[in-house]
Amino acid sequence: MTDLTEIKAAARKAAFARRKGAFDRNIPGAAGRLSEVLAGYRGVPLSGYMPIRTEIDPVPAMAEAAAHGPVGVPVILGAGQPLKFSRWQPDGPLREGPFGAMVPEVDDFFEPEILIVPLVAFDANGGRLGYGGGFYDRTLELLRGKRATLAIGFAFDAQEAEDLPLEPTDQPLDMIVTESRILQFSR
Repeated sequence: MTDLTEIKAAARKAAFARRKGAFDRNIPGAAGRLSEVLAGYRGVPLSGYMPIRTEIDPVPAMAEAAAHGPVGVPVILGAGQPLKFSRWQPDGPLREGPFGAMVPEVDDFFEPEILIVPLVAFDANGGRLGYGGGFYDRTLELLRGKRATLAIGFAFDAQEAEDLPLEPTDQPLDMIVTESRILQFSR
């Protein structure tokens, strides 16, 4: 396999298998470390995500943060476009968005300064392997061009990989939070 597309596909397949194993263990309090991190940013506009399939669930930490400031979730507007972020409230009405992720029933867009980023795999240097659509890379590039924007990858420990196939357009994470660790990176 020399083609980057094939290499990324193989890396995703292996990472999905590791993530499913971690998800199936139903780790109690998996968002606890994320809550610890977000407590240091009370009131700062942030975006989480509504978990799909075997993603680690950030909703408990998002609900705590929503008591102190605006929290949103990503809304996909279309292929090749950056994400928009709509205000979310715990137990607020939702509708199904693209790819099965739930989004607020009524869009109320804002720009977050912190993004909790879902991922397929991560490395010890803050590299992230996503789903391949480039949504978060485009969005982080756009937001970081306007103001300091903190990108926090949220994942199971099992999603860590040694050699991720990364490209120059891949936006690095500032921090990775797992069920047991907080990794910070200097940029």
